[in-house]
Amino acid sequence: MRRLSRHIGITVFRAVMVALIVFVGLDVVAELIDEVGALQREYRYLDAAVYVLTKLPSTVYEYLPNASLIGCIYGLGSLAGNSEVTVMRAAGVSLSRIVYLVMRPVMLFVFFGIAIGEYVSPYTDQIATATRDNLRNGASAQDSASGLWIREGSEFMHFNAVFPGGILFGVTRYQFDQQQKLIEASFSTRATYNVNSGNWLEENVAITRFDENKTVTERQITRDWVSGLSPDVLTVNILPPSSLPILILKDHITFLRQQGATTGVYELAFWHKLLQPAATLALVIVAISFVFGPLREATMGFRIFVGVLIGISFKMLQDLLGPFSIVFELPILFAVLAPILLSVAVGAYLLRRSG
Repeated sequence: MRRLSRHIGITVFRAVMVALIVFVGLDVVAELIDEVGALQREYRYLDAAVYVLTKLPSTVYEYLPNASLIGCIYGLGSLAGNSEVTVMRAAGVSLSRIVYLVMRPVMLFVFFGIAIGEYVSPYTDQIATATRDNLRNGASAQDSASGLWIREGSEFMHFNAVFPGGILFGVTRYQFDQQQKLIEASFSTRATYNVNSGNWLEENVAITRFDENKTVTERQITRDWVSGLSPDVLTVNILPPSSLPILILKDHITFLRQQGATTGVYELAFWHKLLQPAATLALVIVAISFVFGPLREATMGFRIFVGVLIGISFKMLQDLLGPFSIVFELPILFAVLAPILLSVAVGAYLLRRSG
């Protein structure tokens, strides 16, 4: 039984790896083509390639469920095509045992995905975005079409690039009085967050003060900047909700509720990330059930085609139900769970008929 377990595990593991490489490879090519159209200033072809490669962890995380689905269909389908599954069943190996042996290598990818989604892709995504923005905008205080705008009290700020750990490039600040009149504008090439003091240190600062009768310009090498902004707050604002770690999403949802703000988009991202392992396993159950059921006698090409259709349908259902639940104020958890429960129900039904 140990040899059989290793044989099934290696077959499924290799198939999922091949599927993942194909999915990620196609996405990388598409991303490179998109980035070529966004080249400007110091952002060149090599920089675009580095940007796409730096975002590889998030790409891998995104395609893990579909890669597991296609990989299981291909791996288990190849065993079925070689009559190995028939021999296993004839030798007394139960269907539930085969399902368990297929699930074991998939669990490695599930845990791998959790590690990437929580600890790797949020960091690499921010580095990729910040590096690209910094190369595009440079040290310009005028190029504000990209980057991050944020407000704190009566002050409006724009950052050309926000790096992890509290490093900002191209910091423009506008201060207004109670009559919404501009009283001061400043630009610094860089600002660094001091963890001990909780303040920022600006470098190469140019300050312009607007009085009633005159305008005064001043330059400073460094300047202390007291602000309630922290690197975590900026991370929440610079990255899309789907790229944020679960704990940061949870804390931000709590903060928004305390402020009486809407939390739908962040709740949707939170439940999607929390339940992605369940979604992956649900798709694997569907894959196994189709190989033993409707696709038992089908060719490998048709099996993969059906698997791609299942993956696309699952993704479309998720993308439709999520925003639908936000717009109509329905339970977001149910919207995320519905495709998973439907997949498990279909898979369990087909496996029961096959058994």
